Amino acid sequence: MRQASVDANADEALARMGYKSELPRNLSMLSILGLSFAIMAAPFGLSTTLYITLADGQSVTIIWGWVLVTLISIAIAASLAEICAVYPTAGGVYYWSAMLPTRRWAPMLSFIDGWLTLVGNWTVTLSITFSGGQLILSAISLWNEDFVANAWQTILTFWAVILVCALVNIFFSKYLDLINKVCIYWTAASVIIILVTLLTMADHRRDAEFVFAHYDSSQSGWPSGWAFFVGLLQAAYTLTGYGMVASMCEEVQNPHREVPKAIVLSVAAAGITGLVYLIPILFVLPSVQSLLDVASGQPIGLIFKTATGSAGGGFGLLFLILGILMFAGIGALTAASRCTYAFARDGAIPGFRLWRRVNERLDVPVWAIVLSTAVDCLLGLIYFGSSAAFNSFTGVATICLSTSYGLPILILMCRGRRAVRESSFSLGRFGYAINGLAVCWIVLAVVLFCMPVSLPVDASSMNYASVVFAGFAAISIGWYVVYARKHFTGPPVAEEVDGMPGVMTGKPVDPENVLSEGEKGRRSSSAKN
Repeated sequence: MRQASVDANADEALARMGYKSELPRNLSMLSILGLSFAIMAAPFGLSTTLYITLADGQSVTIIWGWVLVTLISIAIAASLAEICAVYPTAGGVYYWSAMLPTRRWAPMLSFIDGWLTLVGNWTVTLSITFSGGQLILSAISLWNEDFVANAWQTILTFWAVILVCALVNIFFSKYLDLINKVCIYWTAASVIIILVTLLTMADHRRDAEFVFAHYDSSQSGWPSGWAFFVGLLQAAYTLTGYGMVASMCEEVQNPHREVPKAIVLSVAAAGITGLVYLIPILFVLPSVQSLLDVASGQPIGLIFKTATGSAGGGFGLLFLILGILMFAGIGALTAASRCTYAFARDGAIPGFRLWRRVNERLDVPVWAIVLSTAVDCLLGLIYFGSSAAFNSFTGVATICLSTSYGLPILILMCRGRRAVRESSFSLGRFGYAINGLAVCWIVLAVVLFCMPVSLPVDASSMNYASVVFAGFAAISIGWYVVYARKHFTGPPVAEEVDGMPGVMTGKPVDPENVLSEGEKGRRSSSAKN
């Protein structure tokens, strides 16, 4: 009875924001925490991007860069959590970018942020599943060091990984709560097992000075100090997906309290997990040059093999990381599909009438899952033309998501933080300082992550993140010119309260006609402007 009351209150709050509840509220705070934790997947993300920091600073960049980005990410996560507590809807940052500015600017800003969020969600899922396919194939090199997977082997393995993730999301959605919780225990157990195994079995160990103070950027070609900042891509890419879970708000009980807590706690948990994972790896790190020369480009397997003294032992530890990969892929696709569903619900994607449908038997937006999977599968084909261009999706994902986080935070600051005065996750007197730190870092990050990992640069080592980003921008601008500028007016806006549109107070909208009511509100506001 109590559960029904909680769900009814959450659905009523959602109706006041202009939407009808279509998804079951069967996820807990621990489950959302696990989902966010799974998407970041610290051990997996740090393993697949280790080549970046091995070139750009080594130990200092790996350890202290991770600590620095973790602290900054907590500031960004707290800023998002504060807003999420006021607007807990599947639209996430896209919806917030419509509610926080004046109504005149809401459609354009929400459209821009929506596409940034959508592309960020898709490319994060792509980079996780594709690098996962590469990591699976790299296991063969534990026995055959000269093995290098060709393009077809890589693409087919990637497709297999993302297909499994899609099938789980479609047919086993009722187990997502359990899957997200198991992820927490699997990751924690994996890190402990790896830590103990590496430190007890390794014959060669580095000293503490190397682990915490060694800095060598000679492999990067960048000026010594700048190489450290370029190397922050490893940590920033790993600690990116926490804002994606805001798309799950409509599947959680008491989302205005539980989701904000999960967003912040997941970043703190990932930060601690990553640190505990990195320190033992650095203590047993073999020759850096040998790691950079690994044919597959994935040196983590060689580290495990060298420390354990056997290919079988190395694969045993790598298998734990591959398990984390599957949790990450499933979680990222879950969040990406909900983002797709929410954006399509407001008519912002070509073919939106199909992508916004929720399958009543499976209780999931099946077509949104299919679209997200199909887009990633097609983008993966770029690997046939250029592996360097494809690798830039890591940078694109980081740039898009970071920028999508920064826009509502910046708008909030420009409007005097009035919208979050009654937030259940208030930052209080520290709000401006925390928001300002978040925005400043995001501006720097956009510049950093368009940089190549090392110099000199040729066609195979160039960072094409800015080019790929421009390609997606062209698609969104084209859609805006052809359709959205005349038809897209942003998410439904309820009542304007104290100058702030859409605050969770005011007269509820009829749940049966919530979309049409929202459309009326949007058209009315458009006419006024």
